[in-house]
Amino acid sequence: MDAYRAINEILVHLFNEIWELEGKAVITEEYKDITNNDMHIIEAVGLGEGNNMSAIAKKLKITVGSLTTSMNSLVNKKYVVRERSSQDRRVVNIRLTKKGEKAYHHHADFHRKMTEAVVSALSEDEIPVLVKTLDSLSDFFKSYREQY
Repeated sequence: MDAYRAINEILVHLFNEIWELEGKAVITEEYKDITNNDMHIIEAVGLGEGNNMSAIAKKLKITVGSLTTSMNSLVNKKYVVRERSSQDRRVVNIRLTKKGEKAYHHHADFHRKMTEAVVSALSEDEIPVLVKTLDSLSDFFKSYREQY
């Protein structure tokens, strides 16, 4: 099998595996009331003071309208709260609750383990090559997104 075909097969397989297995690893019995997509929203909200809907939607590369339904569900399930900004009462920030922070860390742990599995298989000299390769892939996705 030539290198091009092997890389293509690996990439296609990885994208499918990551999406499927992340869902299985992250959506455990404790988090069965939310989806993998909800976990990514929780990740985008982040720790600390939180963010407004526009900032969260921008991180996720979706519209605020698309985010609203999922955010309402996460508020109802007590993963996030809406709070008015103390600096500007017109601004509503979304912040993780303790339950949301626990889900955030649970999801981050999966990502840490995934990254460690890759890095542990490489020598110190190989890591910069992987980073360069993944940056190139990321650049491809960015340019592709701009076309559509």
